[in-house]
Amino acid sequence: MISSIERTATWAPTLGAVPTKGGAQFTVWAPAADRVDVVFKHPGYSRTRALERLPNDCFTAWEPDVAHGTRYVFRVNGDREYPDPASRFQPDGVHGPSMFVDPHRFEWTDDGWRGAVRENLVVYELHVGAFTPEGTFAGVRSRLEYLASLGVTAIELMPIAEAAGRRNWGYDGVDLFAPSHHYGEPDDLRLLVDAAHRHGLAVMLDVVYNHLGPDGAYLSAFSPLYFTDRHASPWGLGVNLDGEGREQVRAFLIENALHWIAEYHVDGLRLDATHTLVDESATHFLGELSDRVRAASHRPVILIAEDERNLAAIVEPRPRGYGLDGVWADDFHHQVRRAVAGDSEAYFADFTGSARDLAATIRQGWFYTGQKTARTGEARGTDATGIDLRRMVICLQNHDQVGNRALGDRLHHAIDLGVYRAISALLLCAPETPLLFMGQEWVATSPFLFFTDHVEEIGRLVTEGRRSEFSGFSAFADEGARSRIPDPQDPATFEASRLAWDEMSSPAHAGVLRLYRALIALRRERLDRADRDVLAVEALDEHTIGLLRGTFAIVVRVAGAGRVPLDPLLDRARPSNYGVVLTTEDQAFAADGRTPRVIRLASGSIEIEFDAPAAIVLDLS
Repeated sequence: MISSIERTATWAPTLGAVPTKGGAQFTVWAPAADRVDVVFKHPGYSRTRALERLPNDCFTAWEPDVAHGTRYVFRVNGDREYPDPASRFQPDGVHGPSMFVDPHRFEWTDDGWRGAVRENLVVYELHVGAFTPEGTFAGVRSRLEYLASLGVTAIELMPIAEAAGRRNWGYDGVDLFAPSHHYGEPDDLRLLVDAAHRHGLAVMLDVVYNHLGPDGAYLSAFSPLYFTDRHASPWGLGVNLDGEGREQVRAFLIENALHWIAEYHVDGLRLDATHTLVDESATHFLGELSDRVRAASHRPVILIAEDERNLAAIVEPRPRGYGLDGVWADDFHHQVRRAVAGDSEAYFADFTGSARDLAATIRQGWFYTGQKTARTGEARGTDATGIDLRRMVICLQNHDQVGNRALGDRLHHAIDLGVYRAISALLLCAPETPLLFMGQEWVATSPFLFFTDHVEEIGRLVTEGRRSEFSGFSAFADEGARSRIPDPQDPATFEASRLAWDEMSSPAHAGVLRLYRALIALRRERLDRADRDVLAVEALDEHTIGLLRGTFAIVVRVAGAGRVPLDPLLDRARPSNYGVVLTTEDQAFAADGRTPRVIRLASGSIEIEFDAPAAIVLDLS
């Protein structure tokens, strides 16, 4: 058996309660403190030990015979007691004592796992609490066979760090090293990862390094240098990555990333809102994080940024860029939603949804490469020429694009099912990396709403803020309409967001699920093996997009009927043969589908006749 810590090459934990031979080392950075004690609060083990100050302003002490499960706190200046900033578990929540966790106790069975492969990623994003009726790590584990049969290659868990309350999206985490006790114990997360690897699935975590939640955040009690007023963020003070104390702040965050990789065997991290991580250092934090992760791991680890800037440097190799493996490229989502649902307010105003612009978005990885936006008149984006399109992560739905709608409605709630099937083919046949959001593969009826469980005063502010942020939208311009926006604090809001697994067996849901399985298999077995030097993306008419991937032509019509020539896509080549691989209107996927027809002209040209929105895949070899 390979232990969790031995699987990293050049890293060992230094912060928090670290198991050692015969005991544990307790370490915390507290530059503003004169004294720090570790206070044990465990039945039969109640004692206090003073920590020694080190030159780097960390306080540390070794304690013998500390057993797994021992509760403890840090006492600062002989006064207040706080959880460990690097606590591995908070069994009683954000305000309770920390628990000493020995990761070596867990017996891993994934020695043969070689890590995630960026080149064939199909990512499935889920919220642990809403994904299953159990709402736990064990609940997710019980659905791994389903996820493997779907064909996805990685599951991405929305943030799991301990946050206040029983219900939260995860972006209010305050104990960044501690998996939420509402989802299970640390070993329950390890069991999930271990089982996922047996099913051939990578596991990625969404981590939040740009802010802490509003309740239970005690970092500043140990050091005021974690945050800075030199840089603002949407949540208040910015994280201090380039000022006094930056070395320890950066080390804390990087240790967090490495601990998930080493102690839990996770295969990748999705880095939340990296555009808010302002860093004027010579080496940007993201570059240092990338370097440290590569140096410390024996197996591939995937780092993906959520970043709204369309910044090519994020995925350019070190030292020219930040060296990450991927970046969320939401322009695709915005173009598609504008095209098929007509959304035109807020950031959708910057997109036309035209076939021409959608084709450019797919061809380039994102639409904005330096043009000025309609809303701000400011330039956005950079040229991504030469960057592997698989580094761009695209979606039709994700937690933001569904949950940050006032009513949490999904794209398939707003459009005809035939259109949804067609754009699902566009997503899964595009050269970029596709991301699915839980339930979209069977057109889940449940919304995904914004939900929280804060104390009364914070909760009231959250509810008021949530409703006021939609005042600029025409549908919610009057107060009466806004009052109907579900209250994030109401337990019913969370319950409504849970997936209803029993609906999968009904015909309409089952047909779309079969389509998703077929499209993912097509991607894996044929499109991903196609000649990557043969790639074309064209607008074939105002409602139709054509993609050429090697010898495969994918034609997607998003509105109305029409007859579409393939000459612009094939550069007037005349393939001698063709075969229909599938259409999204095949009877297996749509009981009343109107299947597009292939017409071969006397000239040798090929045209597709559509009676309604659909997609068709042709093999031209």
